[in-house]
Parts: sequence; C-alpha cells; structure tokens
Amino acid sequence: MWTHDFGGVMQAEVVLLGQLRHPHLVKLIVYCCEDEHRLLVYEFMARGSLEKHLYKRYTTSLSWSTRLKIAIEAAKGLAFLHDAAKTIIYRDFKTSNILLDSDYQAKLSDFGLAKDGPDGDETHVSTRVMGTQGYAAPEYIMTGHLTTKSDVYSFGVVLLELLTRRKVVDKNRPTREQSLVEWARPYFLHDSPRRLDRAIDRNLDGQYSALAAQKAAAMAYRCLSISPKSRPQMSAVVEALEPLLAMDDGVVEPFVYTAPPENK
Repeated sequence: MWTHDFGGVMQAEVVLLGQLRHPHLVKLIVYCCEDEHRLLVYEFMARGSLEKHLYKRYTTSLSWSTRLKIAIEAAKGLAFLHDAAKTIIYRDFKTSNILLDSDYQAKLSDFGLAKDGPDGDETHVSTRVMGTQGYAAPEYIMTGHLTTKSDVYSFGVVLLELLTRRKVVDKNRPTREQSLVEWARPYFLHDSPRRLDRAIDRNLDGQYSALAAQKAAAMAYRCLSISPKSRPQMSAVVEALEPLLAMDDGVVEPFVYTAPPENK
C-alpha cells in the first residue's frame, strides 16, 4: 500500500501491527517512509478475502469444514486482541477484513479503526461510531459506547454469513429479508433441525453435521444478544466452536455408482 496520507487510521495500524504478532493477524512486513510518501508491505494472502469466497461468482464454494476452520481462526484472532496485556477492540470485524492464505488459514487485516480498550474501572470507550452497516452492535450505534462485546456481536454476524452465505444487508431482497440477522432469527432460534436446514447455504448440499450446525447457530445468536453482558467472551467462543470440527453426524456422503464388471 503506497499513500500520501498518514493520518490516524494508518498510524494506528502501523503501531498495532508493529507491536503484536499472532498466527491469525496479518503480518506487516515492511514500513517505509520517503518525504510525504509512506509504503506498507503486508504478507501475501493468496486467496484474498472471505467476502470474495462467499459472494463472488465463479469461486469454489467453501466446504463446511473450511467454513468452521475460518470461523475458529478468526475467533482466535479476536480473542488474542481482547486478551492482550492492553485490550484492543478491533471495531471493524467483517468478511472483507478476513483474509485467507493459500491453505485457507484465516487472518484479520485492516486495523485502522482498532481502539484501546477501557482503562481501570471504566466499562467502555466512548468514541465516534464507525464501521460497516450491519456489523456494528446496536448499543454502539445508539450510544457510541465501545467494548470487546461490540466485536463479539460482529463475529456473530460473520458466523451467520458463513452458515447461510447471505449478505449482511441485501437491498435486492424483499424488505423483510434485507437484514441477515432479522431474517435468520426465526430459523436459528428454532429447535427443529429441519427448519434450520432451510437457512443453511444450499451450496453445502447436505455436506455438514446437523448437530454442529445447530451448535454454531446457537453460538451465533449468543453473540448477537441485544444485551452485551449476555454475549460470550471470544475465548469462550473458540472453546465452543473447536469441538464442532470433529462432528460428522448426519453428513450425507456423495453417492457414486460403480457399474459391475461385464461378464466375459
């Protein structure tokens, strides 16, 4: 990235990535300064953004295990930021900021909006509302009060996207279906696996664990709770999602017909 501008957004990213290293944060390789120009060089993420893989045409549909793996790795990145010696609130967690390397390992990128967490006995950081429509927590939008639970809400939205492959806001759909969170709520809060199945991305073609999908959906809506206090910590999200990778109940294996040998 070569730019004339070195305002607060880019400065925040250089400072943060210069201090932190984690397998699920994109690496800042080089920072160069020449007169008014600044050059930032990041590690190459061969497969681009999660957003591209979910919504762009002519891209191969992500498998169930890959989607879960991406969710877990992104959650680990957030948990690392939240549990750092000085808490960091990411503030812009979304599919376009989750990058994938050649092995589909997920890493968080674009830390320009990241903020230090509250100090001492403070419960939140008050700041101007920024971010992307559909991902921001409702209390942050209404009050400007930012906490780690704001990131947890955004994670819940992305988890819904991974499960459904529907955009967080889609103006091309009927009014009642434009908001992913509101559209998915009746499906994901229902006990019936068959009802949940109607919301799961059809491109998965049944190649997923019904029990794992139910548990992932339940976690998504814990993250999306209206009350920030009811949302889990990201470390708890990681612990809840990791066992789902081993679940293979109900996975429908593709049917392959092998013709019997001809009698000679």
